[in-house]
Amino acid sequence: MLMPRQKTPDLSLPIVGGGQFVLSEEKADLGTIICFYRGLHCPLCATYLKELERLTPDFAERGITTVAVSSDPEDRAAEMAKRIGASSLRIAYDLPLKEAKDWGLYISTSRGKSSIGIEEPALFSEPGLFLITPQQTLYYMSVQTMPFVRPHFSELLAATDSAIKKNYPARGEYTGEL
Repeated sequence: MLMPRQKTPDLSLPIVGGGQFVLSEEKADLGTIICFYRGLHCPLCATYLKELERLTPDFAERGITTVAVSSDPEDRAAEMAKRIGASSLRIAYDLPLKEAKDWGLYISTSRGKSSIGIEEPALFSEPGLFLITPQQTLYYMSVQTMPFVRPHFSELLAATDSAIKKNYPARGEYTGEL
């Protein structure tokens, strides 16, 4: 289980349009938002990522970089980038499911075609949202077992402003006896 204030696994994945996302090489003043999404088959993911795309410049103003990650192959990730009009948000792909599990993500099996008529992969990860510090430690995380009821990026943006102002530390770090 990932723990606040502790180092996270690294990620090194290709990005739609070229280049590589390497978490350990991110040059963000305050951190990196990693939004793990289910894949092209998920209509809720597209809506969710549109909000992150819209707010990516606002996060950037605060020194926070963003990336959306799935286990989809390049062609499906490129289609998702097109569907959401990604211009600021980086879309990374080919996440190995073993690495998804290392991040604490839940894995689901295919139910065939989704509600928008796109075939689900045989296995894929469920959503997770992480804010990682420049030192690659966990500051915030939210992991879902279902595609719905996800944190709103506008609320995360407001919470980030408050955390910056108050120098608020990552919470949930206690690992001692109870």
